[in-house]
Amino acid sequence: MFEKGNRANTVHGILLIGLFSFAAFYLADVPFIKHLSLSPLIIGIILGMLYANSLRNKLPETWVPGIKFCSKQILRAGIVLYGFRLTLTQVIAVGLPAIIIDTIIVVGTIFLGIWFGRMLKMDRDTALMTATGSAICGAAAVLGAEPVVKCESYKTAIAVSTVVIFGTLSMFLYPVMYRTGMLDALNNTEIAIYTGSTLHEVAHVAGAGNAMDPTDTLGIAGTATITKMIRVMMLAPVLVVMGFVLKRDKQNGNNTSKEKRKITIPWFAFGFIGIIILNTLLQYLFKADNVKEIPLNGVIEYIDTFMLTMAMTALGTETNIQKFKQAGSKPFLLAAFLFVWLVVGGYFLTKYLAPVFE
Repeated sequence: MFEKGNRANTVHGILLIGLFSFAAFYLADVPFIKHLSLSPLIIGIILGMLYANSLRNKLPETWVPGIKFCSKQILRAGIVLYGFRLTLTQVIAVGLPAIIIDTIIVVGTIFLGIWFGRMLKMDRDTALMTATGSAICGAAAVLGAEPVVKCESYKTAIAVSTVVIFGTLSMFLYPVMYRTGMLDALNNTEIAIYTGSTLHEVAHVAGAGNAMDPTDTLGIAGTATITKMIRVMMLAPVLVVMGFVLKRDKQNGNNTSKEKRKITIPWFAFGFIGIIILNTLLQYLFKADNVKEIPLNGVIEYIDTFMLTMAMTALGTETNIQKFKQAGSKPFLLAAFLFVWLVVGGYFLTKYLAPVFE
């Protein structure tokens, strides 16, 4: 990739993705787009898809290694740095109810996604990626799962697209449910746990939480965000288990081969956990009330968001409309089914389980 003679072309591909990512950051600050809570990651994949369906064939193919570098190596580094947004202190702050409900939601969503995907006769990779995104943290979870599942880039883009559509819908739905009294059976803490444990993206949780509790006087916005971040922390163990299960399935599907296969372990997932532990120590050493007050945290988060935006943009450049047509309506049906499960199932889980563990 960076061999002598090919180095310049690889750098050109990286610079192209970097240019798109800068544009995504600029567009994310446009008032209308900012009001929709669309993160640079989402805008990045849209720009990448626009490029894939317009100029993709007019630029040198020699730039492709640089684009792939962004969707692989930069992606893994971005997932590791994502750990700087979390601390173990956040888990303790919310307590057992959020941990229990988050765990049930994550495990239940993944298994339901796999099961319903089989019912729809979908390919396993797309179903698993969509389920993982719905279960944990939207686009970031799909990106994290991509190196483990090792599926085609367009399947990753399809999973991200479905998660974004229904996650955005949820972000507007929850405040409406709150204002119309549909959540009156839950107290403020339970509403926060329900929101944080069922909405797709961190941005969606922040948007819905602020809409219901703009000044956080009721504790809904803050608790919802912490509950969501606990869900994000579950990404690492999920990826490790996923790596073992997928490797075992491949071995079982090739019984004629006597060659012992190595189990692929997503080492970046352990890096993710290590960074969370390090961030917890830094919070203690600097006596910071939250992660935002840890020195350089804001800079690291900005760099990490940019890296993840580059990864999303690179994935978008491998996706054209024809591939979406080939996928058909099944991924959207699966995402809709998981959306209903999160909204309805998550409500009843919170209503009946949260009081038990408080």
